Amino acid sequence: MEGYGSEPKLVLVFSGKRKSGKDYVTDLIQSRLGTDVCCVLRLSGPLKHQYAQDHGLDLEQLLGPGLYKEQYRADMIRWGEARRQQDPGFFCCLATRAARQPVWVVSDARRLSDLQWFWARYPLQTKCVRVQSSECTRAKRGWSFTAGVDDAESECGLDSGVDFDWIISNEGDASSLEQQLQPILTLVQEVLRQQSRQSHQEPRNCAA
Repeated sequence: MEGYGSEPKLVLVFSGKRKSGKDYVTDLIQSRLGTDVCCVLRLSGPLKHQYAQDHGLDLEQLLGPGLYKEQYRADMIRWGEARRQQDPGFFCCLATRAARQPVWVVSDARRLSDLQWFWARYPLQTKCVRVQSSECTRAKRGWSFTAGVDDAESECGLDSGVDFDWIISNEGDASSLEQQLQPILTLVQEVLRQQSRQSHQEPRNCAA
């Protein structure tokens, strides 16, 4: 993209429980901004790619919403934790290396180490958003408690101890959700306008 470097102008890091609707919310934000401005980064993408490669599994089904993924989820969590112990930022680095848009939307942060990686590299750009839904709403979307998954760090690691910039309640009310997203979308527009002004103010080299 002309006019933007590879370093983001804004990083929106989303977290939330399974079936809270994180993907729906982040896809909605991207649809509002456009793919030329906003990219959605899924930390689980490179994790699942490497896990599928190491275990001879179907990557497309692991990336999808079906039952195939669920039968491997607990073992995939354990495998991912082992990789993170070796390098806490391993999956964050893989997920962001090809991003070029000015706005990055990270759809699935699960651990404090994920947030710390973005805070350390992009301290001025990073904002954190929590998506919440009641257990009743999540159950209607297909959630049921699974031992070793819903009580693991990947689901509970950000339940406390984080001062989120925004907390979004996603109970299926489109009007309420739209209203809650407005401050985020407003910030995005302000950041892009500021970047545009800075670009126009940069001195141009003149031929001697």
